[in-house]
Amino acid sequence: MRITEATQYRNKLLSDLRAYKPYADLVSEIRILLLGPIGSGKSSFFNSVKSVFRGHPTQQAIVGSDGTTSITEQYRIYSIKDGEHRQYLPFMLCDTMGLHDSEGGGLCVDDIPHILKGCVPDRYQFDPCKPITSKHPTYIKSPSLKDRIHCVAYVLDINSIDNLSSTMVAKLKQIHKEVLNCGIAHVVLLTKVNNYDEVLEVNFLNVNKSTTSQKQVMNVNKILGIPIFNILIIGNHTSKWESDPEEDILVLSALRQMLRVTDDFLEDLPEEDTSNSTPFCSAHQ
Repeated sequence: MRITEATQYRNKLLSDLRAYKPYADLVSEIRILLLGPIGSGKSSFFNSVKSVFRGHPTQQAIVGSDGTTSITEQYRIYSIKDGEHRQYLPFMLCDTMGLHDSEGGGLCVDDIPHILKGCVPDRYQFDPCKPITSKHPTYIKSPSLKDRIHCVAYVLDINSIDNLSSTMVAKLKQIHKEVLNCGIAHVVLLTKVNNYDEVLEVNFLNVNKSTTSQKQVMNVNKILGIPIFNILIIGNHTSKWESDPEEDILVLSALRQMLRVTDDFLEDLPEEDTSNSTPFCSAHQ
């Protein structure tokens, strides 16, 4: 019975997301940037989203790490194709190199402003020790609204929240300050939840009030100051051959919330940012 109800609710979420259109048609596709520590599940989340819409598990983005090195070394902008209607959906997921505790490891924080304002091209090879500059041959010097990041999703392993180093916390706070300066929509994705029954209530609507997860949600709220309703809990399709409707509900609910906060961001943009390509926030040159 629960599986049947979960499947029905998943299908409703799929239908809602397939019908989604960005606010006022200001852009044709929403760009969602995934940021987080190495091994937190950024690439897995992309694979989860793609799997749900394809109707079967898929692994387009390479997943994993050796604990110290990010598997993702390029900036990747992924379109999502709807397996049912064979059309691209109006949102894209942008995957980055993972953040590392050390100063010279993982994604260079100084790359963030350039990514946010849309100056970094697809397949750009990250250099942990050297951020991109306007002199790079593929640097996008005059990005339009469609090139920019419209929503940032911080991806954190729910089992590692209590063990984040002071260096990692400082990096996350530095990044979030830049995101806030740009006025960009933002959420947190807490990955690798172990017990969906505790997270999803009977009506499948409540995904972050369980006693198991509440402590981590509050810790993230304290670290970054992000509202609790934008701290979302998900699982990842990393080890199963068949999709799970309850896992799908977590992924789709998170995606729906990301699009809702992004619409708020688009609605709040100054008119000059919607009518020309003037950068909406400063970037380090």
